[in-house]
Amino acid sequence: MTGTSIIGWSHLPFGKHAERDIESMMVEAGAGALKHAGVEPKDVDAIFVGHFNAGFSVQDFPSSLSFGIDPALRFKPATRVENACATGSAAVHQGIKEIAAKQARIVLVIGVEHMTANDGAAIGRNLLKASYVKEEADTPGGFAGVFGRIAELYFQRYGDQSDALARIAAKNHRNGVDNPYAQMRKDLGYDFCRNTSDKNPMVAGPLKRTDCSLVSDGAAALVLADLDTALASDRAVLIRSAAQVNDFLPMRARDIVQFEGCQQAWSRALSRAKLTLDDLSFVETHDCFTIAELIEYEAMGLTKPGEGARAIDEGWTEKDGKLPVNRSGGLKAKGHPIGATGVSMHVLTAMQLKGEAGAMQLRNPRLGGIFNMGGAAVANYVSILEPLR
Repeated sequence: MTGTSIIGWSHLPFGKHAERDIESMMVEAGAGALKHAGVEPKDVDAIFVGHFNAGFSVQDFPSSLSFGIDPALRFKPATRVENACATGSAAVHQGIKEIAAKQARIVLVIGVEHMTANDGAAIGRNLLKASYVKEEADTPGGFAGVFGRIAELYFQRYGDQSDALARIAAKNHRNGVDNPYAQMRKDLGYDFCRNTSDKNPMVAGPLKRTDCSLVSDGAAALVLADLDTALASDRAVLIRSAAQVNDFLPMRARDIVQFEGCQQAWSRALSRAKLTLDDLSFVETHDCFTIAELIEYEAMGLTKPGEGARAIDEGWTEKDGKLPVNRSGGLKAKGHPIGATGVSMHVLTAMQLKGEAGAMQLRNPRLGGIFNMGGAAVANYVSILEPLR
């Protein structure tokens, strides 16, 4: 047990927000989370801000911008956390550690990113900074090219999986219709996702546009509290376990289609929680590209290696399946404002567990799993959540 619970949260809609900047989104999301938790700013002990940046924003020192929520936050310790596309979960896990070390009772975590002010070339360059630049910075197609190569290698080993990738994309877009925070709330259908067209061109390797997550702006925030504080909250969601596993950065240094760091993170988190995957009610996983979700089915232990397609083909991961995956629509439909993504996953999982997920709500979920990944399965974070009572 981590001894830490989520007691309040806030989530801004993800999308293209030309009129916003990271400061305004941080302030709105952070203030909303404190209000939702019933926590006064003066009672916050520490703040962690998840913000990848890598050139997306000219403001590269954002932690104290959180003080715009309320002057009472001035002189509180505020720290920016970054770990590529797992930045949001990295911030959450730092908050957990702060409470576990008894350095704080109440921690505010904010995840934020503003990506869409950049042109396509700049976005590609910035994202590739989450790869091994010495060897992978010239990958055609940018970060999509990195996962396009992973898809090619997977197809070479296990056969063409284009049908499964299209089913994953269609599932997540269908789920995203129910998510009021999602950037794209449109059921694209399997046929559109499966076939190449002017609106769904090939992007990199076997990946089409519908296989790639969206470039987004957005923010999400949550309030963490120690056990004594959380017991006074009717909304408390316990973080039953948390695990971080990092792997080698160069893709050549590992079997890239295995996602061994993801496998290790799931194994450690489940072991610490004294659970198996069968105990979970649902999972929010990191579908930056559909091939990632497919491999993650295998890495979490849902199927054997090379058999991930079975999970989507047989409906296991649908909203009414035995383990719904990405009921929120995932990064595929929701969007992927990098620093906000991991925080968003924790917020949406908490909402499910407290019956506050609206049209996304599953029937009586008891345990939710989260997997957030930085780079190509380099930084791997798993959290397992359950209602405190």
